[in-house]
Amino acid sequence: MVSGGMACVKYLLFLFNLIFAITGIVFIAVGAVILAMYNDYSNFMDNWFFAAPVLMIAIGITVFLVSFFGCCGAVKEHHCMIITFSVMLLLLFALELGAGICGYMMRNEVGKMLHARLNNTMPLYKSDSKIQKSWDVMQHDFKCCGIGGSGDWANLYPNTELPNSCCHEVAYNQKCDSNSITVSTEGCMNKLKSAIEDKAVILGGVGIGIALVQLIGVIFACCLARSIRREYETV
Repeated sequence: MVSGGMACVKYLLFLFNLIFAITGIVFIAVGAVILAMYNDYSNFMDNWFFAAPVLMIAIGITVFLVSFFGCCGAVKEHHCMIITFSVMLLLLFALELGAGICGYMMRNEVGKMLHARLNNTMPLYKSDSKIQKSWDVMQHDFKCCGIGGSGDWANLYPNTELPNSCCHEVAYNQKCDSNSITVSTEGCMNKLKSAIEDKAVILGGVGIGIALVQLIGVIFACCLARSIRREYETV
């Protein structure tokens, strides 16, 4: 059994693993929430965009399982389990770092993706119910209208008529038009882009913070494993 300062490291490692288990659950929850939140906007996004929340869920499950090795290894002072925990934690650290770098590099692609998708789906608004629902949800949630403004609907609607979702409030049996008091004049492109980028920054910051905590956990694990090995050699 380890003694002195290493006993403190042992219990700190156990505490870190409890934190890892909680962060794993948080990763799973956040990834699931993002998938659900942007499901209505799936027509405006490429498949690669949804790879990030799926990766978060996968990392969360892995972190939760890895924390099990760390907890068991710390409590039982099992050298092999602690080494396995350290290696897996390093792999997770590398995976999160790589995902963060890729996300940072791809952030400039969000604007291009949204511009292309919005332009391609707008002409299908009246003929495709799923696309119509996506546009209505987006315009209602962000209080916006069209891509760059309400005038973008001129090719689909006669005169000044607009989709009802372009107005904050529409009375029963009435239509939304550009002269309505409650019409949204701002376009959806910049609002959706800002919402995606803001959440990406928050998730990136959280991911980096957790990765640094994991690195500290690796250091503690290595110190504990070294101490346990010395105990075995002196027996």
